[in-house]
Amino acid sequence: MAEPLIHGDPGLQPERTTLAWARTTVSYAVSSAILLRWLPHFGPFVIALICLMVLTALGIYASQRSRHQAAVRGLSVGRVRAQTGSVLTMTLGMVVFGVSGIILILTT
Repeated sequence: MAEPLIHGDPGLQPERTTLAWARTTVSYAVSSAILLRWLPHFGPFVIALICLMVLTALGIYASQRSRHQAAVRGLSVGRVRAQTGSVLTMTLGMVVFGVSGIILILTT
């Protein structure tokens, strides 16, 4: 196992950000489990939505280490870059899930 990166941030900013992404992952997993209640009413569309949510949660989990390391490296050199790609991907995912839910509700 690699040696952990050290940073001098007394507020532990990278750790707080990592915990926020972990909460987001759990939220996606719980939301996909809740969608199982809609399965008898909406069928295959809900299965696709659940799979998309689970894949999004797994993607967040898989990229969490690299985001944390980038934040620690950025603090070490005094220049942290915004993770706009991750934020835009999450925003797009939430819009897709929200619109899908509205469509499911309105088409019944």
